[in-house]
Amino acid sequence: MRTSSERILTTHVGSLIRPPALQEIMRAKQARQPYDATAYESCLRDAVAEVVRRQGQIGIDVVSDGEYGKSISWNQYIIERMSGFTLRPNPPGPGGRSGDPGLDRNRFKEFYAELDARDPPANPNTVVCVGPVAYTGQAELARDIANFKTALAAASVQEGFLPVVAPASALPERRDEYYRSEEEWMHAVTAAMRTEYRMIVDAGLILQIDDARAATMYDRMVPPGSLADYRRWLGKFVESLNAALAGIPEDHVRYHVCWGSWPGPHSSDVPLRDIVDLILKVRAGAYVIESGNPRHEHEWQVWKSAKLPAGKVLIPGVISHVTNVIEHPELVAERILRFANLLGRENVMAGTDCGFAQGTFYRRVHPTIMWAKLEALVEGARLASRQLWS
Repeated sequence: MRTSSERILTTHVGSLIRPPALQEIMRAKQARQPYDATAYESCLRDAVAEVVRRQGQIGIDVVSDGEYGKSISWNQYIIERMSGFTLRPNPPGPGGRSGDPGLDRNRFKEFYAELDARDPPANPNTVVCVGPVAYTGQAELARDIANFKTALAAASVQEGFLPVVAPASALPERRDEYYRSEEEWMHAVTAAMRTEYRMIVDAGLILQIDDARAATMYDRMVPPGSLADYRRWLGKFVESLNAALAGIPEDHVRYHVCWGSWPGPHSSDVPLRDIVDLILKVRAGAYVIESGNPRHEHEWQVWKSAKLPAGKVLIPGVISHVTNVIEHPELVAERILRFANLLGRENVMAGTDCGFAQGTFYRRVHPTIMWAKLEALVEGARLASRQLWS
């Protein structure tokens, strides 16, 4: 894993807005309608090559494949790469959710009614576990790895990462009709996801674990549960993730935590200070943490007391993915300097809060703005580097 030894390096969270040509084929694929499989593979290969080339051209140091090979969303893609699942229509309720929707949605019901009407769930179905879970996506993952490595070589980019879902964030809204307990389910998913993790690292790529549920579950648990209840729950899933990562070199792993990508109030997000110790227990070489939005920007101060383990890297989000306002490079530099001055310049990389797209048809900003934001990220890192290495 590269570090900021000579300047502040840049990266992002992974998911980028899909190009129209790829979306057109994916629309038929998702609807289970006939499509040209050969044309799809060719389009996917070309799209990955172009998105990698453009990231490198802008100056992003550690790039992704845009998650273009995932047919659904950042976490539901695994239903196509694991056995044991079927799809049924979503239950009635806000955003297709079952049970209590959480404090934020209860407090701002009118807002979320408008948001859900404008921005319906990426998948209108509920995932139901009806049999033993096992990893079956080796061919699709091998294709994604091959496309990505070819694109990296063509663009002369030194390092790339592939984002994949954490066991705790795998299908949180699912229904389970097979396993007897949450623990049994987690053991099965952990074992299956390890196949995906291992293949990525063995291919010489950086593995990024996406774990939005780690933070967002607090909103749905507390109350009636307590912070202690939630921390016990999270600690259990950190152990599960570490089991999946056992034997994988930590300097090949990034762990991404955010408070959910949706553009909502986030009034009941769990504070970073209450979970940072558990985040740092994950066996990873870098921690990618949402830090650039108005609800969490102040939490850079947590690092005045929280101790980043020796040899580890923090990748704070210094660009927001949910606003079309393009951050000024000087603001980006200011955000980077806060972390670098506390933790040491070599222990910090500059990133984004979350992905700019959560699936094939989900996006948070316009594509032209996404690229402009990444340009501002690179320029802000240059400005910060001048001060830090002057």
